[in-house]
Amino acid sequence: MSSSSSASAVPPEDDVCSVCHDRFRIPCQANCSHWFCGECIIRVWHHGPAIQACKCPICRRLINLLVPANSSEQEDDPQLHRILGEIQHYNHIFGGAPRSLTQRLQDLPFFIRRLFRELMDPQRTLPLVFRARMLMMVALSAIYVLSPVDILPESVLGLFGFVDDLLILLIVFLHLAAVYRSLLLYRHGGQ
Repeated sequence: MSSSSSASAVPPEDDVCSVCHDRFRIPCQANCSHWFCGECIIRVWHHGPAIQACKCPICRRLINLLVPANSSEQEDDPQLHRILGEIQHYNHIFGGAPRSLTQRLQDLPFFIRRLFRELMDPQRTLPLVFRARMLMMVALSAIYVLSPVDILPESVLGLFGFVDDLLILLIVFLHLAAVYRSLLLYRHGGQ
């Protein structure tokens, strides 16, 4: 099996999946040009930490894109739809596609909790640039929230005046989570 960068539409006829060592079922080609069964490579991904992309079992490069082969398999097969859905989910997370706001909101508690734990752990260190950026964002947002000068003043609008403060805090936490997520991906996956 060659690991050239050129991608082909179907796997080689005399080749087998390097995970299950059987004929390809729902063949998928990784960005490193190696072929796997769709279910096998998704199983490899689920075996490791969910936050990072899996590595190719052959060349150990990070897989950031899985391309299903052009096949004439049964379109009504529910297993095929499940595997193709998981491959699409994998590509959405690690293929560089932007994450939706709902996905970011769902991930927010996990990343903020993990960031706080890492800040409190003396054994772990965050890069100085990240710490400075984080402290600056938190300080500026705290100044805005505590300041009596607001876009929507609480003294005039009552509880509705807190909307801009909550929006500022949400934006800061979403940005912190996004930057910390990219730091984790770089640290654990080398991306």
